[in-house]
Amino acid sequence: MLSSETVFFLAFATFVLFIMALDLGAFSRKNQSHVVEFKEAAIWSAIWVALSVAFYFFLKNFGYLVHGIENFAHLQEVRNQYAEHVELIPGNFAASLARFQNNMSLEYITGYLVEYSLSADNIFVFILIFNSFGLQQRYYKKVLVWGILGAIVLRFIFIFVGSALIQRFEWILYLFGAFLMYTGFQLFFQKGEDEKIEPAKHPVVRFASKYLNIYRRNVTDNFFVRRKTDNKLFVTPLFIIVIVVSFTDLVFAVDSIPAIFSITKDPYIVFFSNVFAIMGLRSMFFFLSSIMGKFRFLKVGLAVLLTFIGTKMLTEHWLAEYGFKPVYSLYIIVGILGISVLASLLIPEKKEEMQ
Repeated sequence: MLSSETVFFLAFATFVLFIMALDLGAFSRKNQSHVVEFKEAAIWSAIWVALSVAFYFFLKNFGYLVHGIENFAHLQEVRNQYAEHVELIPGNFAASLARFQNNMSLEYITGYLVEYSLSADNIFVFILIFNSFGLQQRYYKKVLVWGILGAIVLRFIFIFVGSALIQRFEWILYLFGAFLMYTGFQLFFQKGEDEKIEPAKHPVVRFASKYLNIYRRNVTDNFFVRRKTDNKLFVTPLFIIVIVVSFTDLVFAVDSIPAIFSITKDPYIVFFSNVFAIMGLRSMFFFLSSIMGKFRFLKVGLAVLLTFIGTKMLTEHWLAEYGFKPVYSLYIIVGILGISVLASLLIPEKKEEMQ
């Protein structure tokens, strides 16, 4: 018999896949490969943000469905495993459940904001990938949808393996904390040098060239092509780009996922926040890519954000003794991001004077 978590996860996955299919246009006769206009990008961005916020309220009122909590004993068991800081009220199941669900929703929305902000750099990398591989703009949406779907699968494995390790070896959280602090300092002092991608030398391309039959012609609208002469199956360059996008996203998740584990130990909350954040960014790609460069202090804000989260992970037990509540993390994270964006708008970059 399937567990409550498994049933809820399957229902959630089915819902996300259905929305993605609608976004891709799988149920319409419209060509899936087309240039995404500003209006379409804005509508789908609004839809994903609305769904993300709606899920917050769902967890706040029906969060017990995630773990199938039916009584106080089960609530206490789940709380001991994922949220020891939540104080339950003995003999009052309803009030205790409300506290637990409120904590779930708060952890989810905080993790969502962290993942959303840390994944912003993905937009620049995706543009770099598309330009390097010479991808036509009308294929951007299709590649992003399938690439992010692959990324979700990889993140799922990463998250639940990481959760299992944390449950068994709690000291791993300290390693995550130290890594995030290092990443934050590295990001802060990183020079703004332009990165380049050489498709022929990319690890994914080299691996695929060794083990797969690659169709050498220009990118087509298909991921697979069967050669008529010998009925041999080939993968197209379009499929290779999808794989590159998926694995590139996983590389970025190396710092963002540990960051969310500093907020919650519940792998389902980590996964839900990841899915909504990266899907939202995927839909916002088409107009964020043109304005992200205006937020010149965003990288500094992300560096401070990573450093704060890393410090919090290393001092979590000490902070708990002094009454540091999860909501404080949300306030600090929103404050850091808000200040970095506001500073970017109020302090424009000075243009070099003509000599």
